[in-house]
This record gives sequence, structure tokens and C-alpha cells, in this order.
Amino acid sequence: MAVVFVSHLSGVAVFDPNGDQVGRVRDLVAMRRVGNRPPRLLGLVVEVISRRRIFLPMTRVTGVESGQVITTGVINMRRFEQRASETLVLGELLDRRVRVVETGEEVTVLDIGITQLPARRDWEIDKVFVRKGKGGALRRKGETLTVEWSAVTGFSLEEHGQGAENLLATFEQLRPADLAGVLHHLSAKRRAEVAAALADDRLADVLEELPEDDQIEIIGKLQDERAADVLEAMDPDDAADLLSELPEEEKERLLALMRPEEAADVRRLMSYEERTAGGLMTTEPIVLRPDATVADALARVRDPDLSPALAAQVYVCRPPDETPTGKYLGLVHFQRLLRDPPFTLVSSIVDTDLPPLPPDTPLPELTSYLATYNMVAAPVVDESGALLGAVTVDDVLDHLLPDDWREAEMHGETATGVSGEAYLREAGNGR
Repeated sequence: MAVVFVSHLSGVAVFDPNGDQVGRVRDLVAMRRVGNRPPRLLGLVVEVISRRRIFLPMTRVTGVESGQVITTGVINMRRFEQRASETLVLGELLDRRVRVVETGEEVTVLDIGITQLPARRDWEIDKVFVRKGKGGALRRKGETLTVEWSAVTGFSLEEHGQGAENLLATFEQLRPADLAGVLHHLSAKRRAEVAAALADDRLADVLEELPEDDQIEIIGKLQDERAADVLEAMDPDDAADLLSELPEEEKERLLALMRPEEAADVRRLMSYEERTAGGLMTTEPIVLRPDATVADALARVRDPDLSPALAAQVYVCRPPDETPTGKYLGLVHFQRLLRDPPFTLVSSIVDTDLPPLPPDTPLPELTSYLATYNMVAAPVVDESGALLGAVTVDDVLDHLLPDDWREAEMHGETATGVSGEAYLREAGNGR
């Protein structure tokens, strides 16, 4: 993959898909990881026309080309605030003195190279451009060379004290459910520190795995704008469940801060009874138009952010293809997608025999439906035949298990084979 050096991005224009300029890049935001693993690039600090500096996640960047950055056009205009776990690449890493691991020689960081990971939207720091000899970046003498991130030392977390950042590095490899188990056993103060330092998408994933009381506590200690960002990053059905437990005034305040389209989905889900198909469904299944191809469908299924249940099938609908859609035509399971040529239209292989569910389908009927047809997800449609969403088996299980199953799981062992308390002791971060 091609390496992009960050010095070439400083000050470049940022455009939306229509070619209109949004602002200019002023810095890049990275999250350092445990050991000497290359840091993950979270996003860009962009100065918009009003001179406000905002955060643009890399997931909203569709192209980094010579002299310009292209975005999806969906940008949060809230002012950027650096978090404890974040590092500014231009502001904090350039002109830094580090050492070459092999020789121990001290060098100066002149530039940082970033690379997009294959088949993913993630970016990470890949290369470090350094100058040998004493003196800062303005010194012209000395041999220059480009090395791997792991070939130099001096960026370690330990240099920055013992705080939530070290906890994050220790917990990085944990699955969201296991991190939730560890977080559950932290003191309230420590839990708030870690939650404040987690990236929005990571915190959203963890919140979805926590007991209700922990969810309410954490979201209540975040600033309102940050809480709205995290709710937007959660699955709409999980965000709706959490908001339903908050006082009415707080719920409306957070909904007002969310992007209108995200808030609309959540409000719609909150209008259904909890233990029904409408109350359990997600509004973000894979929706395709009839003229989409098998290749288009497989590209959508490969999205690493999708749960296995949501990636198991695609739903074919007439436009519009955002829920609530146009007329629902049927679904195609991913196994069928694998058996047909890439150029095949999904409309020619769609399964029209499986009946969709109305949103008021009660939980017992929904469970029987999934068991009868051996499905991991089910389409939900309204009276006009428009697709409203899909119910996945994991959400059904959440409501079939005892109400306190998450708390009981928190006191057992994580998937790592270590209990939450023991994990904290081993990490050196006890209660």
C-alpha cells in the first residue's frame, strides 16, 4: 500500500463529494497502542471556514490524494477537544528525539508516514522519516532515512505517566464484552476516566455490553455533546434502549444534540413496545436495490463493522434504500451470494417465500420464526410493505436470558480465561 507522509497533508483542502471545500487539515489524531505496535490513525483536525477546528474521523474519509482530502460529506461541526488517549501527529511527534532500536543512535523525527490497511477503512502510522545527528528538525546536516515504526523507540506510553492511557493500552486487545467486564469492576472514578479516554466507537461497543446501571452511570458523566456522539456510534436499537432509561428531560436534550437522521431512527425505535420485533430491530440492515449485483452485495457484507448476524443476508427493496425503504422485495443469504457469478443481479436470486414480520410481532412469535426457518435475522416491514429494519438473533437472546445475565457474566471469567478482578490485578491497576 502507498505511504502518505503527514507533512504533505498539513494545510491541504478538504472537500465534500460535491467538490465544495469544507476546510483545511491542521493536524492528525492518532491513538498509541501497547508495546511498539504502530499507532492507529483516528482522524483529522480540520479548520473549517469559521476557523473552528473540528474532528473528521478517518471512517468519513473516502480519499487522500495529492493536494486534497475527500470526505463522505457527513461532518460533525462540534469543536475538536483532544482526549487523554490521543496524540497529535504534527504537533507532538514531529521534531521529536528518538532512538534507533538496532544501534541505539539518537535521531530526530522529520516526518511520519501513514498507510491504509488492506480491505479496511483503518489507517495506521507505518513509517518514520528521521535525521541522524544532534539538533532539531531545522538542522540540515546529517543522513536521513525512512524506517518502520518498530525500528525506533522513544514514543512509548510509559513516558507519559500512569493514567487512563495506560489502561487503554492494556485493554486494547480485549473484545468489547471482555472490556465491559473489566470496566464493570473498576471504581466509579476510574471507570469514568477510562470511558472519557476511549474513542467514541470503542466506547459505544463497550456500552452495548454493559449492564443497564453501568450504561446510565457512564453516559451521565460524559459531557452532553460527547454523550450524543457516543449514542450516534451505538447501534440504533441499543441507543434507543439506553435513552429509554433516562429521565425525559435528559433524553430529549441528548436527542436534540444528535444528528437529525440518527435521532429520527432512535425515536422511531422508541415508539415500539420493548419486547416486539419493532422494539428489538436495528434500522441499519444491508439494503440493496434490485439492480445491484452479487459483487455489490458481497462488498457490503465484507464491512468489518457489521455483526455476523447482520452480514448474513441482504434485503432487496425498491428506492429509497434507507429505512423505511420503498417496497420490500425479499432477501438473499450470503451463501447464495457465494454460489452465483459476481455480475448476477440480486433481483434474480432474491428469496420471496420467507414472510416478513410486522413490527408488533411479540417476542415468543419472533423466537419461533427464527427457529422455524433457521434464520439469524428477520426482516420487519410496515403495513405498506416498506422495510423498517431487521431483528438479529443476538438481540433476541438478550431478551430471552434473565434480566441480570450481564451482571452474572461480569462476575465470571472473561473470554481470556481470567476474571475481571484478576485481570485488573495482573494489569497493575486494581480498585
